[in-house]
Amino acid sequence: MSLQVEKLEKNMAKLTVEVPAEQFDEAIKAAYNKNKNRFNIPGFRKGKAPQAMIEKMYGPGVFYEDAANEAIDASYGDAMKESGLEIVSRPEIDVTQIEKGKPFIYTATVAVRPEVTLGEYKGIEVEKADAEVSDADVEGELKKVQEQNARLIAVEDRPVADGDQTVIDFEGFIDGKAFDGGQGTDYPLTIGSHSFIDTFEEQLIGKNIGEECEVNVTFPEEYHAKELANKPAVFKVTVKEIKVKELPELNDEFASEVSEFETLDEYKNDVRAKLAERKQRAAATENENHVVEKVVENAQMDIPDPMVENEVMNMLQDTARRMQSQGISLEQYMQYTGMTADTMKEQMKPQAIKRIQTRLVLEAVVEAENITISDERLDEELQKMADSYKMEVEKLKEYMGEFEKEQMKKDLAVQEAVDFLVAEAKLV
Repeated sequence: MSLQVEKLEKNMAKLTVEVPAEQFDEAIKAAYNKNKNRFNIPGFRKGKAPQAMIEKMYGPGVFYEDAANEAIDASYGDAMKESGLEIVSRPEIDVTQIEKGKPFIYTATVAVRPEVTLGEYKGIEVEKADAEVSDADVEGELKKVQEQNARLIAVEDRPVADGDQTVIDFEGFIDGKAFDGGQGTDYPLTIGSHSFIDTFEEQLIGKNIGEECEVNVTFPEEYHAKELANKPAVFKVTVKEIKVKELPELNDEFASEVSEFETLDEYKNDVRAKLAERKQRAAATENENHVVEKVVENAQMDIPDPMVENEVMNMLQDTARRMQSQGISLEQYMQYTGMTADTMKEQMKPQAIKRIQTRLVLEAVVEAENITISDERLDEELQKMADSYKMEVEKLKEYMGEFEKEQMKKDLAVQEAVDFLVAEAKLV
């Protein structure tokens, strides 16, 4: 194999790879052996026709596609290493010469890891995140616990009011005809939750139990069911139940029921302490993010488009995996929301660019500050992982190759770079 490397604009490069003729002929032979059972040649049993006979009947290029794929798979990894480039995208392959008895030549256009020019990164000044716990914060937390321990009380002596939890039957009509999906029986609906379209919930206010009423609404223009989008509809609705949420009183008895404390004051102090701990962690994360964002803003780099596209694809695949774990496919999500893969990719693009910029800048800080991770430090992290998985650390090491260990070292170095930047920053 021979290689030529041509550097292009905006951190792109073109690798021209030449596979010797004899190697390509071997790839053609391998393609023949892989596919010969697919051909029926008169005078030969299936799979027994000679390569030359098949090529004569179907043309000399009959095995070229498979042979090209095999030759590329066999040579591209070596070409990457030999190029000395840090390639950060999938290759765009273009075959420039393919003929039996001649060298197989193809080009691979790739994105190369861009160089980063750090701006000011030590002593960055950012506004310090607020970590104070106010009385309002404590009251808000107590309110949540009240809500969690509320009782639902049936109401029969008044009509529906805002905030009520109702049970309704409904049927929807468009142009006087019932439509699919427009029916519901014993449906729970909280008035003011805005879980129904348009002003549906507001129009139930003032209606009594057992009363049938008509609710007039218009489906949103971007509604997921396209046949209903932007159309006016009439729903016949019957209110069957009205319930109101009754909150428990904030007193010592409440505190003893929802906590380990006997008095409300003790419980409030505990709530305040836990909120303070939570806000301290959140403030530390916010400070960290602001410092890193400022350092990224001060840096310069030219990110190649394929690198962004690669990150977007990774993000899309991560999103699909998360949805799958929740029992919904990406295709179903797109159907419900009316989105396409292209619109999702476009929305993800700014975040993808930010991720790439952040990683590149932090890696540049690692290099500038000569941050290294020792084997002992790596062992500490592996021990933490093993403990969390409840397994022996030596067993965990057996599952990990050198590449994974080196990647862990890089990730730890990046985190140390973040810690360094925050320690050097001025929080005002």
